[in-house]
Amino acid sequence: MHKLTSYFKNLFQGNKLVIGIPYSWFIMLVLIPLLIVLKISLSEMEATSVSSMISWSQGWPTLKLNFANYQFIFSDALYVKTYLSSIKYALITTILCLAIGYPFAYFMARSPKHLQPMLLMLIMLPFWTSFLLRIYAWKTLLVNNGVINNVLISLGVIHAPLAMMNNSFSLLIGMVYSYLPFMILPLYANLSKLDLRYLEAAADLGTSPFKAFWLITVPLSKAGIIAGSMLVFIPAVGEFVIPELLGGPDTLMIGRVLWDEFFSNNDWPMAAAVAVVMILLILMPMAMLNKAEAEQEAGGKA
Repeated sequence: MHKLTSYFKNLFQGNKLVIGIPYSWFIMLVLIPLLIVLKISLSEMEATSVSSMISWSQGWPTLKLNFANYQFIFSDALYVKTYLSSIKYALITTILCLAIGYPFAYFMARSPKHLQPMLLMLIMLPFWTSFLLRIYAWKTLLVNNGVINNVLISLGVIHAPLAMMNNSFSLLIGMVYSYLPFMILPLYANLSKLDLRYLEAAADLGTSPFKAFWLITVPLSKAGIIAGSMLVFIPAVGEFVIPELLGGPDTLMIGRVLWDEFFSNNDWPMAAAVAVVMILLILMPMAMLNKAEAEQEAGGKA
């Protein structure tokens, strides 16, 4: 109790206030809910509630931890396959968003200054419409009797409808469309601050435009690439709405499994264990990336 009082006392002193408030919000809104989920995952499901982890025997408390849910996750092929499938589709989505978003962000950063606000507004324009409505719009476009198939048939390009719904194609279309702005915005913010004198110096030394782009622009935009990739990959791993509306039986992702465990099976400890493992799968590459960046900065300073 004394340590907690000292923490809040120091929190409102000088510059510690600037750092302390975000940390306090992090503890209340991220760390504490995560610990609650972890606690549920180590409990057992009773009739209508989760069992308590602490029981009393002869006046002494006994801590009871249930690791059966985690053992079942790693022993059941369905869960392992679903985790791998989620990571695969999230990684493909990130790569496609980077391949599409980088040229677009580069074009925006090199456009005249008076056009950049308009281009930025066009990137943010989809956020003015409900996310659910935008995904439903793709559903009407991709079905067998949808707009795309009808136009292609009327033009004589195809004679039978293309199977574009409830498969990997429709899933990736929806995910790339939804997460592309999250890739473009950090890249644009990074590329717009690039010092063009580096490129001018490279051109004066006889470097070709492509070589200057690959050796100067891409390395200097590394921070934007990493930020955009994280903003796309992390939410894509746990995506639920897009696989539910556009995916099929072969595109099962962990978000749907999590939903089924919570609301269909009413097994909260199992659902919480699935969520904890998913969070760990996301945090591990982020920790490795941060470590590699720290080592690179330390090597550069040395």
